[in-house]
Amino acid sequence: MHTDTIAAVATGMASSGIGIVRMSGTDALQVIDQIYRPKHGDKKLSKAKSHTIHYGFIFDGPKAVDEVMVSILRAPLTYTREDTVEINCHGGFLVTKRVLETVVKYGARLAEPGEFTKRAFLNGRIDLSQAEAVMDLIQAKNDFALESSLDQLKGSLKDKITGLRAIIIHEIAFLESALDDPEHISLEGYRDRLLPIVEDLSKQIQGLLDSYESGSLQKEGIQTAIIGKPNAGKSSLMNLFVGKERAIVTDIAGTTRDTLEEQICLSGIPFHIMDTAGIRNTEDMVEKIGVDRAKASMENADFVLYVVDSSISLDENDYKILGLLQGKKAMALLNKSDLTQNVSFEDIKLEMDRMGLDLPVVSISAKEGSGMEEFIAKVKEMFFHGELHFSQEEAVITNVRHKTSLQEALDSLGFVIKGIQDQLPEDFYSIDLMDAYERLGSVIGESVGEDLVDEIFSKFCMGK
Repeated sequence: MHTDTIAAVATGMASSGIGIVRMSGTDALQVIDQIYRPKHGDKKLSKAKSHTIHYGFIFDGPKAVDEVMVSILRAPLTYTREDTVEINCHGGFLVTKRVLETVVKYGARLAEPGEFTKRAFLNGRIDLSQAEAVMDLIQAKNDFALESSLDQLKGSLKDKITGLRAIIIHEIAFLESALDDPEHISLEGYRDRLLPIVEDLSKQIQGLLDSYESGSLQKEGIQTAIIGKPNAGKSSLMNLFVGKERAIVTDIAGTTRDTLEEQICLSGIPFHIMDTAGIRNTEDMVEKIGVDRAKASMENADFVLYVVDSSISLDENDYKILGLLQGKKAMALLNKSDLTQNVSFEDIKLEMDRMGLDLPVVSISAKEGSGMEEFIAKVKEMFFHGELHFSQEEAVITNVRHKTSLQEALDSLGFVIKGIQDQLPEDFYSIDLMDAYERLGSVIGESVGEDLVDEIFSKFCMGK
């Protein structure tokens, strides 16, 4: 691994009160000694105590660059476990850039994306799941994502995986010892003892996998497409969800020609909402493009909200839309409940039965905001088994890489169970147990290749 000194701006490159330029590496203190001058005296920061902050100026030769506060953090009690220097300068693009250029000129190099956190991982301060949690924490869009990332950063997933691996490696060690020294270590009755252990391991891993769907939805938001024929009230519903006039609403059919997207949170449930053009047969070229985009949004969505104008009778456009909902997780919203009803709950259910659909139906008024409590209750039933909660006592999987590794580990344990049931020789168990051990290790970075590590950290920002 690299041990040279890296530097990057750790704050946003924009107008702000302060900007922070961070250095980490073996020469960080030597670099700061060359460019820092205290307001009084001739203090060398390489002689300063750890975790202290110092007032002075950054100089490039005889020229002052900025007035700063410099934090000195000595290894190993730092984010990277290396000597670290953080220069708190005035905020703004130009001044922060000049401080960074000065640092690089006198011996540091520009950090690669995520290199500070990568060094924290390579130096053993955090495991790979905790490193990924740092990025999730930065990108959190809602309270669940924030709490889940913090929990993982504290080591909830690491502790769970480490515990599972400890059980597996104990059994592997016993098997290998017995196979090497059968005269002193007997395997008699071992199959009966091993089977419940492996079944319990499988159950625990399956529990983690079961948390993925709801966990990832709560983290990323339910990708939701609002569809319906023109003038059904889709844009009014979008505005109700967002809480402001986000979409244009008129009495003219076909006002919405493109998709509008918003990230929102309703009663603790995050949604990525897409308002779409009304679906109908049209000769208008622009409207046709909007209809095609509406259908594409529906295909890619986790959830489809089919808005029905209940003040007018169902027509061919409604029947066509219902046909598009086959195989989709969807809900029908009977909108305009504040007007005279020409489409009842029974009418829409009868049409769904005829087409082989079984979708929940909720009566709402996007104009008056009624029906939202029932809508939220139905969403919780459909996605979260009726209850939305986050327990800090349980590890929750929200990362697809973790899910893949856990599924592979579960598959390997399945081979062990089948081998026991088929009375296969014990050395077969050892092979599959070791594979499960390594798959679990990939979650926390115990058995991953350099290419995967580089790919994960390439998604980070430069100063993290």
